[in-house]
Amino acid sequence: MVTNTHSPWGLRLATLALWALAGASAVYWGLRLSASAAGPAFAPPASAPVAADPQALARLLGANPVVAAASAAPAAASRFVLLGVLSGTASGGGAALIAVDGKPAKPYRVGATVEPGLVLQSLGRREARLGASMDGAATLALEVARKK
Repeated sequence: MVTNTHSPWGLRLATLALWALAGASAVYWGLRLSASAAGPAFAPPASAPVAADPQALARLLGANPVVAAASAAPAAASRFVLLGVLSGTASGGGAALIAVDGKPAKPYRVGATVEPGLVLQSLGRREARLGASMDGAATLALEVARKK
């Protein structure tokens, strides 16, 4: 009588390991090839360079803008709208509600900078006076529009 000393399990486990290795290799290469096909084949074109505004850069670095009083006065008057005044009669202080360049109005106290080069100098009952400095001459006078 002949006895078989070899177990069939060794051959089965070796076959399973080989098929698992082949499957893992197929998955690896499938992912590798599909990932390169989905990526961009070329670099996107560079956008045009942005031109710098020299006046804005000068203001950012702390330079004081030069205000031309005669020629800028008519143009500056149309940029500002005085919507309301709270003037202190005894103290000379107060605040004005001023809209600049059609933007929403903001309150400014006497002595506050409304725009670079323009300071709210003083207030009247229905007017506000703006100038280059607190002590200088008023270069712009704004009045509250009368209701019709």
